[in-house]
Amino acid sequence: MPKHRIRITAALALCLLTSPILAQTAAPYPNRPIRMVVASAPGGILDTVGRIVATRIGESMGQPVVVENRAGAGGILGTELVVKAAGDGYTIGKVATSHAINPGLYPKMPYDTVRDLIAVSHTVNLTNILVAHPSVPASSVRELIALARARPATLTFGSAGNGQSNHLSGEIFRSMAGIDITHIPYKGSAPALTDVLAGNISMMFVDVLSALPHLKSGRLRAIGIAGVNRAPALPDVPTITESGLPGFNGNTWLGLVAPAGTPREIVARISAEVSRALNSPEVRDRLLAQGVEPVGSTPEQFAAHLDAEMRRYATVIRSSGAKID
Repeated sequence: MPKHRIRITAALALCLLTSPILAQTAAPYPNRPIRMVVASAPGGILDTVGRIVATRIGESMGQPVVVENRAGAGGILGTELVVKAAGDGYTIGKVATSHAINPGLYPKMPYDTVRDLIAVSHTVNLTNILVAHPSVPASSVRELIALARARPATLTFGSAGNGQSNHLSGEIFRSMAGIDITHIPYKGSAPALTDVLAGNISMMFVDVLSALPHLKSGRLRAIGIAGVNRAPALPDVPTITESGLPGFNGNTWLGLVAPAGTPREIVARISAEVSRALNSPEVRDRLLAQGVEPVGSTPEQFAAHLDAEMRRYATVIRSSGAKID
């Protein structure tokens, strides 16, 4: 056989062998369903916001985004699934403030929060509120601080557990106000809120969405909004910053991460789709009505936010001596 025919035959054979690979590489992203691992149980605010975002970006990207709930260890179990997934854009993780708290709280973690994950988007801020049982004779931050100073170590505050965000918000409040109040940890915010409603503990920090029906019924008393701005759902309740503790911020947030190695262009695409979804009037109005502030960000902005939050909470954990349950 002539040499030129051998070369042509070999070239054709190589094309036939590599064509499926080239076709697969050239396929537009996404070409199959995307998995969103939500690091919490179904029904909570992390799950609710995650499903809203998943539905909207699934519609705009032309592929379903399937939510998989995996709760446990302050979000570590769910996030570990994301870390172990392929960095191909088909697994993303929905995380909360605990994602920034855990590195300072756990002496050993199964992954490195910075090295093993890529920040995708800061999705929303959650407006939290300090609430008290109506039997507590205080209706404002100033009155509560005065009461705590007059009765040291008698007022109690509940949380979702040692080292959880509402525990650390209570520690920041205690430190800034210079008061002595007693922390009572629970296994989740729901049982803590139940005990505030029953009058078994004095107060707690909780998201506005959970508190709103009890505030309307009079079973809880609003003391102050924990964020830097008033809540649209409770416009008459002043912030704690307005009420005598300038700079106080006990709000929490939710965001999206992806496994290390996920291509930059895919991360940027998901981030842009999330921002577009959160800025749609329908989604924005729905979230604001529940005390949830849509944010949306670039991956770089969320990475900077995570870094600042990790440093902030590490300082609080050290000063308070908070330890895991």
